[in-house]
Amino acid sequence: MSVSGNSKSTQFDLKTYWMTLISEINQKLDQAIPIQYPEEIYEAMRYSVLAKRTKRAPPVMCIAACELFGGNRLAAFPTACALEMVHAASLIHDDLPCMDDAPSRRGQPSNHAVYGVDKAILAGDALFPLGFRHIVSNTPSDLVPEPRLLRVIAEIARAVGSTGMAAGQFLDLEGSLNSVEFVQEKKYGEMGECSAVCGGLLAGAEDDEIQRLRRYGRAVGVLYKVIDDVLEAKSMSKEDEENEKKKAKSYVSLYGVEKAVEVAEELRTKAKKELDGFEKYGRVSSHYITLLIMQLIEVSVF
Repeated sequence: MSVSGNSKSTQFDLKTYWMTLISEINQKLDQAIPIQYPEEIYEAMRYSVLAKRTKRAPPVMCIAACELFGGNRLAAFPTACALEMVHAASLIHDDLPCMDDAPSRRGQPSNHAVYGVDKAILAGDALFPLGFRHIVSNTPSDLVPEPRLLRVIAEIARAVGSTGMAAGQFLDLEGSLNSVEFVQEKKYGEMGECSAVCGGLLAGAEDDEIQRLRRYGRAVGVLYKVIDDVLEAKSMSKEDEENEKKKAKSYVSLYGVEKAVEVAEELRTKAKKELDGFEKYGRVSSHYITLLIMQLIEVSVF
């Protein structure tokens, strides 16, 4: 698929931008989690973080947001890698038999299916603090003042904790369809929101700009999940669909495919609206939402 922007004044190859970033991020993640003693816990951590079919949406969004406001890519890489570690850790825990009981993730068996539940829990536990340590130890102090770095760390802690992803997973376990919107925003919107906000914070964006990034990232995070659920529902047999409805807490299970597509369209419009206000800052912003949707989802349902 060839993806390119049609800016009024310049041509911007979005696919190249995305793929170049992914390559750099993968290299830095590989370096960030070297095999040490005890080897198996690091192997389990690397298994999920370095999975081949990972689209790297959180770190790419972080770096793009940083560059949008004139930040240096080198300033954003440590936080971008930390976001991927935290994201992988949350997925390891979400997939556990006591949680979502998912047999596979990112095109390969779930972490607990390969390493066992006990070691998978420890791998996830280890990735969370490693992400924070990676930010503190590797962010260039000449590019990011300490107050900004503290705000980044606080933002990630907020996103993964009891006011963010953990809250979403908790209510997901409760199983009430009345909490679908809350669950979707917390489990999926928080990571998108946090990624965009961290990039802006690293670059020194103003508070009003951070709020726009926050709304944009949240909409994109939920958008991806809604479309993923729609595509999955369309590929299911009737029997599989009925079984899924009994356990799934999603817009598809609550409203059906047609209404879920409408929700996705509303989210896409909302995300674009927030980005439109950043057009004056540079070429990344004016086309990034197009890249994110096309590359992240690959198949349009609109």
